[in-house]
Amino acid sequence: MNIIFMGTPDFAVESLRILVENNYNVVAVITAPDKPIGRGQKLGMSAVKEYVLANAPHIPILQPEKLKNPDFLAELKSYQADLQIVVAFRMLPEVVWDMPSLGTFNLHGSLLPQYRGAAPINWAIINGETETGVTTFFLKHDIDTGSIIFQEKELISLTDNVGDVYVRLMHKGAGLVLKTVKAIEAGSYPQEPQDESVHLNHAPKIFKETCQIDWNQPVKKIYDFIRGLSPYPVAWTMLNDKTCRIYEAKMLETENPSPLSVSPQTTPTGSYTTDGKKYLHFQSADGVLAIENLQLEGKKRMGIEEFLRGYRL
Repeated sequence: MNIIFMGTPDFAVESLRILVENNYNVVAVITAPDKPIGRGQKLGMSAVKEYVLANAPHIPILQPEKLKNPDFLAELKSYQADLQIVVAFRMLPEVVWDMPSLGTFNLHGSLLPQYRGAAPINWAIINGETETGVTTFFLKHDIDTGSIIFQEKELISLTDNVGDVYVRLMHKGAGLVLKTVKAIEAGSYPQEPQDESVHLNHAPKIFKETCQIDWNQPVKKIYDFIRGLSPYPVAWTMLNDKTCRIYEAKMLETENPSPLSVSPQTTPTGSYTTDGKKYLHFQSADGVLAIENLQLEGKKRMGIEEFLRGYRL
């Protein structure tokens, strides 16, 4: 069975690795073009390309700028793929996903139909979900809507951030990709239509503006918002007229109140208090959030005590 694999970030590497290590015939890998990175603007390659060059240099790497380019389509067709696998790649045109005889399946970081879109892990945590998972499904016209092949669930704890869940789903997803390929190879696999009758939460792309903390929200919602964006792209607020990225925070217990929470009815949301040594507390709509790890504009990321030692509020 000839397989073409499409993916770009480290989330995709684990799925490619498990195929290579199980001796599947990956005839080509499609990944993003090299891009300038850092201050020096040196060309940087994707995590998938780095893996192939280091571990499977016999596999051809294609890096098309445009997926409808006739030369790219001709080259893609020349590999005579029976199956295409997509993990954390861009949206494919029908002429690409419809090419293999066995179809094209995608690995998605949610329990579809919930959290269709570009940032499913982030939004699941932001919305306070206690469970998410991974899904393999066949591609069709509308994004993330194809027939489900397999799903596996993953619990989200109250202390998990998006980085924690990302790593667990990366590994769980790789196992699901292998399970899916084996089932397709055997010619026996489910294809369940997605249930459109339920209330659907969506997972649109996240921009910098999306990441600004709204202190008028309840404290639990802000707490989930911060961990749903940490360690990337990171929630932020303004502190002394500078952008301050918040990586970690905790909700204060009622038995250990902040000076702010003595009279929350008269304390404006977004107000903060600090002893200048150990704590920085912000007022939300119904409680107080203690900041534990942050990065002020122009400074490095640091814990709250280190930050307060070097910066006067």
